[in-house]
Amino acid sequence: MTEKLFGTDGIRGQANTHPMTANQLLTVAQAAATLFLRGDHRHRVVIGKDTRLSGYMFEPALTAGFISAGMDVVLTGPLPTPAIAMLTKSLRADLGVMISASHNPYEDNGVKFFGPDGYKLTDEQENFISSLVANPSQIKLADTSHLGRATRMADAEGRYIEWMKATFPDDLRLDGVKIVLDCANGAAYKVAPAVLWELGAEVITLANSPNGKNINALCGATHPQLMQEAVIMHQADIGLALDGDADRLIVADEKGRVVDGDQLLATIALAYAKAGRLKGGGIAATVMSNMGLEKTIAAKGLTLHRTAVGDRYVMEKMRELQLNVGGEQSGHIILADDVTTGDALIAALQVLAALCRSRTSASSVLHQFDPFPQVLVNVRVSNAAQALQAEHFQTMCQKAEKDLGPRGRLVIRKSGTEPVVRIMVEADDMSLTQKWADELKNAINRS
Repeated sequence: MTEKLFGTDGIRGQANTHPMTANQLLTVAQAAATLFLRGDHRHRVVIGKDTRLSGYMFEPALTAGFISAGMDVVLTGPLPTPAIAMLTKSLRADLGVMISASHNPYEDNGVKFFGPDGYKLTDEQENFISSLVANPSQIKLADTSHLGRATRMADAEGRYIEWMKATFPDDLRLDGVKIVLDCANGAAYKVAPAVLWELGAEVITLANSPNGKNINALCGATHPQLMQEAVIMHQADIGLALDGDADRLIVADEKGRVVDGDQLLATIALAYAKAGRLKGGGIAATVMSNMGLEKTIAAKGLTLHRTAVGDRYVMEKMRELQLNVGGEQSGHIILADDVTTGDALIAALQVLAALCRSRTSASSVLHQFDPFPQVLVNVRVSNAAQALQAEHFQTMCQKAEKDLGPRGRLVIRKSGTEPVVRIMVEADDMSLTQKWADELKNAINRS
């Protein structure tokens, strides 16, 4: 049986431990190259990374793998994940690779792949790469005269900065807007402050001194307290927190209160709809997005199309239905008019545009709905699939769904990376939500 290398967002694990070893990634690169060698032209792959210490190990390992398969390599250095997707398409490359474990601590690392169109790979493509890694004798290596070359791209940061600025409305400026920006000591530590400052903002930058080990460390989108405190201290108009590879955004209003991805989706979608820019009559979001979001956009005649968890599934639904707004509660926002994957900076610029047009406070603009109470419980079990199929657990789920009725819903799934069952209960009443979260937790524990 072929090892399952890919999770919901590429390959990920502890650095220097299988599968995230230099030897393994060299083979992964050779396998990916085999899939994307598509003719007689000089083949090209773009490789970017975030600021993790282990990136210094994985960048040359991947480079060696691609060169040995006959692909030229363009190295960008630290750049956001969406920048690599953009450059892959812009440079007419055959493949793009981002070395990052996103919001994870520095001990972890991962790789994400983008096809020549800038979109993440399909399940079928990932499975093909996995099968070649498991059977390396089937990998095609180049003869000596057709080995690839590696070059460093000097203007990668500048290209991305100018591309970002071009997505901001021409009739607006950020003059007079005070922004706290938390870069998570990650991939956007140079480009994000530059974009906002060049558009006119006063930028108070936090966590922009990476040392290889401090990425996401008590900062960034997964630890917004640093941003919240700075917004209050500096009396800023808004706070923006990115994650390690800058594809996720969490916002704080001028009162220091966190604004999650669902509120951002509502803000952007309704602004697009008002301007006649919203495509497809709705948005895409995962099963985790709040019912408050669904009801809010429904009141405007719009539809929320739900997907499995993972921004790649959101993007697939957007492409299927020709939507241009989608995302996740966690802060992955995809604006398909400009990007092929989640981009925290583009999302931030659209939020700032809505703020500028409103001429009111961030708390007024970004609080689009009162969220339904949600309780999320993670239960570790010996066998997740078996626990979910247990008769008494299934019976309890049926009772919960009947009791919740139209007032709420359940989302129950197993983790893709560990023996954990994730239970989410949502309803219009907190006591009802907590009651069924507790009942279902106890039921799964008896499995």
